[in-house]
Amino acid sequence: MSVHFLNIFLIIAAVVSGASLLYCLLCIWAGSRLASQRRRAAPRGNELPPVSVLKPLKGTDPEMYASLRSHCVQNYPEVEILFGVSRADDPAIPLIEKLIAEFPHRPIRLVRCESDLGANGKVSSLAQLAAVAAHDFFLVNDSDIRVEPDYLRTVITELQVPGTGLVTCIYRGVPAATLGSRLESLGISTDFAAGVLAARQIEGGIRFGLGSTLAFRRRELQAIGGFEAIVDYLADDYELGRRIAQGNLQVTLSESVVETYLPVYSLSEFFSHQLRWARTIRASRPGGYAGLLFTFTLPWAVLMLVLAHGALWAWFFFAAAGVARFAMAAVTARVVLRDGTFWRWSWLLPLRDFLALLVWMGGLAGRKIIWRGEEFVLKNGKLTRGS
Repeated sequence: MSVHFLNIFLIIAAVVSGASLLYCLLCIWAGSRLASQRRRAAPRGNELPPVSVLKPLKGTDPEMYASLRSHCVQNYPEVEILFGVSRADDPAIPLIEKLIAEFPHRPIRLVRCESDLGANGKVSSLAQLAAVAAHDFFLVNDSDIRVEPDYLRTVITELQVPGTGLVTCIYRGVPAATLGSRLESLGISTDFAAGVLAARQIEGGIRFGLGSTLAFRRRELQAIGGFEAIVDYLADDYELGRRIAQGNLQVTLSESVVETYLPVYSLSEFFSHQLRWARTIRASRPGGYAGLLFTFTLPWAVLMLVLAHGALWAWFFFAAAGVARFAMAAVTARVVLRDGTFWRWSWLLPLRDFLALLVWMGGLAGRKIIWRGEEFVLKNGKLTRGS
């Protein structure tokens, strides 16, 4: 390869590395600002309307009983919890029956969601749960989410701020004792959450929801056509938040941080899970997917160092990029998410970042995904079963 082309590649790598360094600084600022806003949070009001918690289930997750139970011990006056299953032999059913027995005075119901309304079985169940829900304030989150006792009180109070249409939460991952699971947890705390905070800062708020928490009113759901309108989308949480935001309502990032207990991922399972979400992002937000290129700070810094043949200026830039990346990770994981496992596994961050670049490249091609044991084809964000 000629010197001319090598110089062009070096310039490109330097420009993208500089942009990636600025991205790290943006995330540090966004995380610090969110932490500061939490400390200045206004006192909470006393009006707490009754809430229906909608929990679609399929199979079991790690630590699932404790996670579901955390919703039954909320410091909240009136809440019903509806669990939806689509099959009579779902292994989650005995756990729900155990919850009902443990909390006989709580309005907990197991709902058979037998209608197949679309490709996304979770959203199909949600539509059927919403139809039988007693209250007009809804809260939806994934089956592996564990919450603190004041979670509902915090989220529903935030939902009542004028102009707010949906409240969502960032989350931290609690890893199992495998490398794949630890890499997944590290990615959630240092990459995914950082991206949410950066989007919030750039756009003056977020315009999407996260499956860890979706709190909204029945009227906002009806205004977008109900769950039926998004029943064929894989990224249903993103679609719900986007469509509510289009109604000139705010999507608020809650003060509350929740937890997800991660499966015992092998490296191949970790890669497969990451690839599914990469293809989901590419299908839902192609522009945002292209923008992810600017978030690979360490790989770009290494490439620039190689192309510069180890020049002194490149070493200085490499050191600055490394410091910025680790500072960004620390602020997001420790200050924002309060992730107690970060320092223990922070040495894996370079490996995780290089694997993330491989995942991104893998996500550029292919439309097939495996989700909850079923094979789907993904096109324009929508799912179709089969090949």
